[in-house]
Amino acid sequence: MTQAPLAASRGDACSAADWRAGPAMDSTTFFAVRRAALLDGCKWDPQVGDVSILAPFPIILRRSVWNQLAAWAGQLSAETLAAEREILQRPELLNDLGLPRALRSVLASEEPLTRAAARVMRFDFHPTSDGWKISEVNSDVPGGFTESTSFTLSVARHFPMLEPTGLPAFVWADAIAAAMGPHDGQGPGQGPAVVVLLAAPGYLEDLQIVSYLGHQLHERGCGALLAHPSQIQWIDGWAHLPAFHRAQPINALVRFYQAEWLARLAPSTGWRHFFRGGKTPVVNPGAAIISESKRFPLAWDRLRTPLPCWRMLLPESRPPREAPWTRDDRWIVKTALSNTGDDVSIRPLLNRREWLGVRAAVAFQPGRWVAQRRFESIPKMTPAGERHLCVGVYTINGNVAGAYARLASRPLIDYAAVDAALLVEKDP
Repeated sequence: MTQAPLAASRGDACSAADWRAGPAMDSTTFFAVRRAALLDGCKWDPQVGDVSILAPFPIILRRSVWNQLAAWAGQLSAETLAAEREILQRPELLNDLGLPRALRSVLASEEPLTRAAARVMRFDFHPTSDGWKISEVNSDVPGGFTESTSFTLSVARHFPMLEPTGLPAFVWADAIAAAMGPHDGQGPGQGPAVVVLLAAPGYLEDLQIVSYLGHQLHERGCGALLAHPSQIQWIDGWAHLPAFHRAQPINALVRFYQAEWLARLAPSTGWRHFFRGGKTPVVNPGAAIISESKRFPLAWDRLRTPLPCWRMLLPESRPPREAPWTRDDRWIVKTALSNTGDDVSIRPLLNRREWLGVRAAVAFQPGRWVAQRRFESIPKMTPAGERHLCVGVYTINGNVAGAYARLASRPLIDYAAVDAALLVEKDP
């Protein structure tokens, strides 16, 4: 893909023509699309409460805009990996990130890093009054793969002049299968490649993603097993799954289990091998937690690694005690390891009791929080009413793999946001 100029659109408001909502599908067509998402795409949670979170209409992005977002995402991915490498070499910088002590300890150790079977990130872009901005990178366990692939592909079939930006789950499965290669006898056994998919019981969104990935891996000739991280037994750095009734090697682990949760497991589980000392490759390795932290920008000024794209696209971030967030609504606060919009606190969206609770939490543990300058999200009319847009762009091993859209009625993309197929005009 041709790299767009880094400075393009810098400081410019997003054009009204950058994106638009397509027409809504009729109820019969959308019923079939929704049913395919449930049965073929493992999208088992298609609503929150009584509200559907699958949009019956696509979001259409200008191809030139998509090319720009993709170019930025590729550069952001390269900068992120370079910054992570430097921070791992300078463990004093880990103290800026608001990570649990156990994670800082393992990341600062001198054991070899656990190898990545693939490295997956998702950068969240927003159209704002100051151009396209990013709110964060989901680099630990990014979600949305069923919606960005199966659901988006189903919607695209009903809009013949449009096409998906890519199919991230397919690219993800291809990357894992390619990393397996022929088993070379260096691991814990022989036989067909086996990938163990790790997730937490009770988190339906996580289970549906690993289930969908498991189907894709089976189609690529890989065995796929579902387990909990505590079931993995590490022997000489190699991962085994004793609970499985046949003695097969584990060629790779897919960790859809947040890094900070690993630190809560008993040391006897060997969870440290997801970060360092593991010989079985992992997707994503635990070191991804470095850039997942929303306090990652607080280490930038002490890095030698240049981060021009990050600095251009991410709003200014400061320690909470160095920002006027308590009296200036142009600032927000969020926890270092917030997920799906939880613990993102925007004062105008909170009632008085909620706001006082946030202030108390930040005062009690300021090192777990970060203040970020708030951007002005620009909503647009859709068949569902006026909505704010977030475009999540995936990179896999540094290459752009596609994207999907989420829509919200207020300027906060959280668990209740509606998933939408992101399409572009077909390139003649």
